[in-house]
Amino acid sequence: MVKGTMKKLKLHGFNNLTKSLSFNIYDICYAKTKRQRKEYIEYIDEAYNAERLTQILTEVSSIIGANILNIAHQDYDPQGASVTMLISEEPIMSEELSNTEGPGPLPDSVVAHLDKSHITVHTYPESHPDNGISSFRADIDVSTCGRISPLRALNYLIHTFESDIVIMDYRVRGFTRDVSGKKHYIDHKISSIQNFLSRDTRERYQMIDVNVYQENIFHTKMLLKDFDLDNYLFGTGADELNVKEEKQIRDRLQREMAEIFYGRNLKRGLR
Repeated sequence: MVKGTMKKLKLHGFNNLTKSLSFNIYDICYAKTKRQRKEYIEYIDEAYNAERLTQILTEVSSIIGANILNIAHQDYDPQGASVTMLISEEPIMSEELSNTEGPGPLPDSVVAHLDKSHITVHTYPESHPDNGISSFRADIDVSTCGRISPLRALNYLIHTFESDIVIMDYRVRGFTRDVSGKKHYIDHKISSIQNFLSRDTRERYQMIDVNVYQENIFHTKMLLKDFDLDNYLFGTGADELNVKEEKQIRDRLQREMAEIFYGRNLKRGLR
């Protein structure tokens, strides 16, 4: 596909295209004891509570150029949070609403409601009862109608959550008509979600695309390249482990990450 902007369409009425970005982000760690696993879940639950998630999604609305109409948010017992926002397109004509294929801005469970559009996030902290693996997953959906595109918020969200694994889906649905009556099934050019990511993000992650261009469906998976064991240990450090323990923990973590990235359970001895 050729990059660049499409000729501006003169539409008959409202732009009825729906642009949906859904992605899962994962943070993986090793917490050896039951107490450490409990403390990890508590830490994540506090770091990404409904109030913090609301702040993040409010910034997302600003980045994509949307008005927030309504917000609903909830913290859950024993863990997790959700936020939902309803949004509407800002009444401005500026470059901020550009759908040009290129990176969006970088950053320095809550629900918000948009006019025919919405942003949601749900969090899922969890831990394995036996092998010490704990993880945090956040599911984020940004669905917009009209000219605004959720893709501009990608860099901000990825940098905000600092994830080990990111799995993204972008789809343009429906159609809109121009003044001559011709139907248009997409109003911007896109060849890959990767082209909307900043250079430093593309360098830090291993990425795989599975795109169905004729259906306007784009899928990208990202796995952090660098593996520093100390960054994955909660409540302890690599210098406190013997050689055997370090290898076992490293294998468990890398296996967990590979299984999530490829979406299947691996045979023992593989990672």
